[in-house]
Amino acid sequence: MSFTRTLRAVGGAVVAGALLFGAAPTALADQNRDDQWPLKAFDSQGVWKESTGKGVTVAVIDDPVNGSHPDLKGNVLPGKSFIDGGRGDRKGTGDHGTGMASLIAGHGHGGGNADGVMGLAPDAKILPVGRPEVGVGVENSGLGEWIRYAVDHDASIINMSIGPSFLTDSDKRALAYAAQKDVLVVVASGNSGESKLGDLAANPGVVSVGAVDKTGTVWAKSNSGSQLMLSAPGVEITSASATAGQYRLADGTSDATAYVSAAAALLRSKFPDLTAGQIANRLVKSAGLPPGKKGLELPDSHYGYGFIQPLKALTAEIPAGSKNGPLKTPKADPAAGTGGTTAGNDDRQASGQQEEGLGTGAIVGIAVGVLVVVAIIVIVVVRQKKNDRNGPPPGGFGGPGGPGFAPQQPGPYQQPGPYQQPGPYQQQPSAPGAFPPAPPTQPPGQ
Repeated sequence: MSFTRTLRAVGGAVVAGALLFGAAPTALADQNRDDQWPLKAFDSQGVWKESTGKGVTVAVIDDPVNGSHPDLKGNVLPGKSFIDGGRGDRKGTGDHGTGMASLIAGHGHGGGNADGVMGLAPDAKILPVGRPEVGVGVENSGLGEWIRYAVDHDASIINMSIGPSFLTDSDKRALAYAAQKDVLVVVASGNSGESKLGDLAANPGVVSVGAVDKTGTVWAKSNSGSQLMLSAPGVEITSASATAGQYRLADGTSDATAYVSAAAALLRSKFPDLTAGQIANRLVKSAGLPPGKKGLELPDSHYGYGFIQPLKALTAEIPAGSKNGPLKTPKADPAAGTGGTTAGNDDRQASGQQEEGLGTGAIVGIAVGVLVVVAIIVIVVVRQKKNDRNGPPPGGFGGPGGPGFAPQQPGPYQQPGPYQQPGPYQQQPSAPGAFPPAPPTQPPGQ
């Protein structure tokens, strides 16, 4: 069984095209910077006046990240490689993780940092979580362990530009653990052009991302589905490669995912009191659509709620909304309190959910209710015996055919209890629709 496939395809030469996102002039830079059309589309100079992602850690679950690349040096934490157990900021054989990290938190280099690749959140920190290379024959993806590591090492956003061929129960519990810890999980929709999302992108609680080009048109190979939440630039994207000083040009939903993670980092920096769901809400409420698509019913299976507009997300008057925003609720992880370095904390209570089982108040209430019922039964039996001795003949009051007890009104212990009330992770009105069954494996080529 295949392991994971990075969701990115290397492209050819840059093709010119008009921007339907707002563009702004930029300072003179080298060719790599000039080729970063998303920065112009986002009006990055305006964005960075509002936020640069400072104080936010984004975990990149991917190839190990080359922390020595001149465009990333100083922004990459040691992290961990799950390939050899060492650090995750050491150059591996793959370029993908370094590329994603550079789109999120690259800071360029040279005079005025005008050369090389600039990320959308250049002051964010990258926590590299290196996973084994594609095609090594590993049966279990190990995704759950990687997610828990990221959560337990203070990442508030997890970027997964990967497509595991399946999700284990452990993986799903780890995704629920991330949700309970208020970590925003951003994942790629896939690059096979299918009208169905894979297990990871379709899992409740994640932000699944599709790719658009310079005109705002959906990339032909971007997977679609009712669970798709957002789209972002993913065509002709320049990013750093693992070899210092080298760069790549590529297409893919991987790159789009990195841009959404970067936008989330900008928001988490500026609005530190917002929950992960409320950050997703700002991204959703500020998203845009190209001309001719304004009448789409949202979420659309190809655009989600639209392509991200980071400057609008940072500056628009958008109510915080409910705790979960457009995010659905992954099934609670019963082992969340013992799943990592945070063992001992009750994650169900931390997320606003009540403990399962009966508390002291409930036990006392039940005991009182039982005593009341017993008392009623004793009274009825005593009265019945008395009526048998002194009461009216059959057919009279209380006898066969006579009026019986009126329907009993609900007592204080018959009202719905706190464990029957909707929990904080119920589906919100703006959430995407139901999730169809995911295919057992991802198609080749992702």
